[in-house]
Amino acid sequence: MNPKDLIAEIEFETTSTRRLLERIPAEKLPWAPHDKAMPLGQLAFHVATIPGNNLSFANDGKTNVDVLTAHHIPASKNEILENFETSIARALQLLEKISDDWGTQTWYLIKNDQPIFSVPRSLMARLLVMNHWYHHRGELVSYLRILGVPIPSVYGPSADEDPFACS
Repeated sequence: MNPKDLIAEIEFETTSTRRLLERIPAEKLPWAPHDKAMPLGQLAFHVATIPGNNLSFANDGKTNVDVLTAHHIPASKNEILENFETSIARALQLLEKISDDWGTQTWYLIKNDQPIFSVPRSLMARLLVMNHWYHHRGELVSYLRILGVPIPSVYGPSADEDPFACS
């Protein structure tokens, strides 16, 4: 795993993620599209904190399943935005410091003090940081669409915004 590639990817994805988080209607944080779905605020906080939290979990070498699956409910949109900036900074700082063999070392998911799942840290960084982040960011787009919030461009034009359109 080349940490410089992951740093570049996080930096690139930060812009569109920030734009989505900024569009969250603060008064709708408790709203959920379904009774089995996370509320908007909880999902947004999760999206905001995945990079820093999950890369820290990878760096620790093991994580308890209860910690990995706990999802904080924020009190405000400001809490989401502040934690996003902290999360990105923490993720980038960690990646700047990792050793050449970091990605080959094993990360363990622990339950009742026993490993229940393990992968190399490099795979954990891909699956449970980046892919996980994109998955939940996509959910956030769906929530915002249902609420009638204009969706910013993520990888190109959205139905609401075209970064390639000439003014």
